[in-house]
Amino acid sequence: MHQTTYTAGPRLLADVGGTNARFALETGPGNIEALQTLACADYPRFEDAVQAYLAGVQAQVRHAAIAIANPVDGDAIRMTNHHWAFSIEGARRTLGLDTLLVVNDFTALAMSLPALHDGDLVRIGGGAAKAGCAIGLVGAGTGLGVSGLVPSNGRWIALHSEGGHVAFSPTDEREMDVLRHAWQRHDHVSAERFVSGPGLVLIHEALAARGGVALAASLSPSDVVTRALEANDALCLEAVEVFCGMLGTVAGNLAVTLGAQGGIYIGGGVVPRLGEYFARSPFRARFERKGRLSDFTARIPTSLITAPYPALQGTSALLADHLANNPARPAHPVTEATHAI
Repeated sequence: MHQTTYTAGPRLLADVGGTNARFALETGPGNIEALQTLACADYPRFEDAVQAYLAGVQAQVRHAAIAIANPVDGDAIRMTNHHWAFSIEGARRTLGLDTLLVVNDFTALAMSLPALHDGDLVRIGGGAAKAGCAIGLVGAGTGLGVSGLVPSNGRWIALHSEGGHVAFSPTDEREMDVLRHAWQRHDHVSAERFVSGPGLVLIHEALAARGGVALAASLSPSDVVTRALEANDALCLEAVEVFCGMLGTVAGNLAVTLGAQGGIYIGGGVVPRLGEYFARSPFRARFERKGRLSDFTARIPTSLITAPYPALQGTSALLADHLANNPARPAHPVTEATHAI
């Protein structure tokens, strides 16, 4: 079978988080190859990581698109969950690119949603998605990403959101105690402060303090999950339970804010590690717990994204759209992302 290749050579795609940077080459439409994950901490600069990847795959590229876990507003990028800081135009020149498109990672992930198949998702309750309605996206990783898609004239408009930084809203006394613990360190406690990998650790510490339990050392997020699900550690299991309930509140808030009758999708790296537990966790019950709007949220389906690199698909779509509309000049930060429904 003949495969179409780009006449200008392969395109570089990347998904940069606070911990890892995932790179790939797209040699033709939808043909993504040479996937590789690099630890951000191993490279002093963003440009160093890109150069290391390209040297490893022995590729020369002209056009690149980077999805990054950070606000993208103007030329200057300074990551909130890592020390990398760079100028988009400066990085483009350093890397010898014609195009360097930089977008928020959850904007890119949102753009991948219409292309996901049933095999890329695990359904976690709810009714049927309504065609032509808004879609919500939330995901916990190093931080808490939030985005969504709004239909407009036969196309999707991806929302550029920093919704992970909204103020955290507790729903019971236990969560109030967890919040009080965080207030000892932070004036503003955002949803991301708890609903993230580092947040899972903070919840564990707060529950230990609440129960008068002395911790020998702080655990990593993966330690908390492993001890909860494999060692049946009661405190770790409670931390995971609280985390899932908080995520349900965040997802429910997003659903009613957007009127997301097209469904809510769960991304990020934390939830997939919870395996089968997530389906029986407090997540869905908390998602539906919206008082007078409980019937509304009960009808909205929630789905966990299990595709390995979905943000790269969305990044590819954004780059293709940009090159189609800006064929002769370098890319600037995306201010509106659209893709055909």
